[in-house]
Amino acid sequence: MKKFLAIMLCVVLVSAVFISCGKKEAPTPAATAAPAAPAAKPAAPAATPAPVVAPAAKPAAAPVATAPATAAKKELVFRISNGAEPESLDPALIQGVPEHRIYETIFEGLVAIDPETALAIPGVAESWTISDDMTQYTFKLRKDAVWSDGVAITADDVVYSWLRILDPATAGPYAWFPCMFLAGAQAFNDGTAGPESVGIRALDDQTFQMDLIGPLPYSLDALTHYSFAIVPKHTIEKYGSAWTDPANFVGNGPFTLSDRVAQTSITAVKSPTYWDKDNVTLDKVIFYSSDSDTTNYNMYLNGELDWATNVPPDQLKAAEMRDDFQKAPQLATYYYVFQTQEAPINDVRVRKALSLAIDRTALVEGVTKAGQIPAWGIVTPMAGYEALPFPFEDQDDAIAEAQRLLAEAYPNGNFPTISILYNTNEAHKQIAEFIQQEWKNNLGISVTLENQEWQTYLSNRNQGNFLVARAGWVGDYTDPNTFLDMFLTGGGMNGGKYSNEIYDILINESARMEAGAERLGVLRTAEYTMINEDQAIMPLYYYVTMNMVDTNKWGGWFNNTRDYHPLKDIYLK
Repeated sequence: MKKFLAIMLCVVLVSAVFISCGKKEAPTPAATAAPAAPAAKPAAPAATPAPVVAPAAKPAAAPVATAPATAAKKELVFRISNGAEPESLDPALIQGVPEHRIYETIFEGLVAIDPETALAIPGVAESWTISDDMTQYTFKLRKDAVWSDGVAITADDVVYSWLRILDPATAGPYAWFPCMFLAGAQAFNDGTAGPESVGIRALDDQTFQMDLIGPLPYSLDALTHYSFAIVPKHTIEKYGSAWTDPANFVGNGPFTLSDRVAQTSITAVKSPTYWDKDNVTLDKVIFYSSDSDTTNYNMYLNGELDWATNVPPDQLKAAEMRDDFQKAPQLATYYYVFQTQEAPINDVRVRKALSLAIDRTALVEGVTKAGQIPAWGIVTPMAGYEALPFPFEDQDDAIAEAQRLLAEAYPNGNFPTISILYNTNEAHKQIAEFIQQEWKNNLGISVTLENQEWQTYLSNRNQGNFLVARAGWVGDYTDPNTFLDMFLTGGGMNGGKYSNEIYDILINESARMEAGAERLGVLRTAEYTMINEDQAIMPLYYYVTMNMVDTNKWGGWFNNTRDYHPLKDIYLK
């Protein structure tokens, strides 16, 4: 009888092992044990439970099942706070940092991003050659590059994708960007020529060629931008604008879209068709949508996020004491843009007065407090190019000049109330309140504040529906031009409607010059014209990145000046 009970007890224990291995995963899991990873990204192997040993039984007894040798592989999930709800998932229609993080997860262009340097590395294109005059690039596409539905990616797909964003009917907010590179693109985009004018072509299924407007030294890095995305023609033609719905979606990135909950989250899972899938170790990534840095930071502290992409100002001191706080200089500028075509901001004396009246050192030391650098110019310091200096040695002298200019523009002192537009965020609100107080104290101006959610704010800023608006720019490549070409007359991102013929000539001339001091001098003259002569915008500071991610736990995440962190390279240590 005792032997029978022992055998039955063993059967019960073994059954329990099978039941526990089949337990369903929670909807929003914490990161779990890592899967086996490639040698380049070593990960801890999954734990192997000790085998269950059954007691010896008599020959006549029923056989007892044994436990499996290893536990089932657990899903490795990486969770991110991604800021505001994305405006779109269609690369031709997006703009902004939240959209870019998702783009580089579910799509891949001709080139991809190196996680350490943020410079261009081979993507869909495995190699390329450049003409001697640096104006023609020929790309060889990978034969194993396919869409997530298994359809091959060809050079014709690249041609289709680039013409699609340039087509004025698409109304892409970033259509201006390829126009700054591709020969003939501007004429097609402004409707004065057909698509055949654009200098791009498929030489065969695996060979794509592009002609540039000049020997642009930063072209390859610029191709990492989503305006140069490759999109699936066959899916777009089948589903129209609904092609980015999870049920219809086809992409070519290391992950593919699997779920979207409006105003809550976007989920992508590892793509089984991605050409480099063997080097992707994450099974799933979840982008949480929230404008609140406080909410996101608390989620991180509670273990609900693996990467928080910002830190609220009132938590900065506490965050800086933690080993998982990541801070680094960024190729980015925080600024306010003036609506140069609307009174009273259309008076350059007013714009200069408003800009000179701001104590930028007090702003970064008393409000932002993260080591940001006060900025008078829009271009961040970089090799061979120094930041545009503040025109006064003393802030009191700058304020005195601001008061003189405003009095000259409005001698009767009847300056109207103006408004500042910003997108919903605690930090942007605090900065706007600081600017509001500075203008009140130093110029006697009354200012109202207007915050809008991300998509509405972007639409109004791009269309110029504001007097003064908050803005920020992260360089798309390491060259002064990345901060300057968007202010060309009629540019898609030129919401302030700045226009200066000399400025336009200088920017266009620099695009046709070889790299070197002479070209950088032309760009410096352009920046000086826009800032010191026209005060088209009001730069405030150069950014630093502030991320929360445990790099002792997660590998493949590196600080870099563009704050680009491709998720295909993230792995659990």
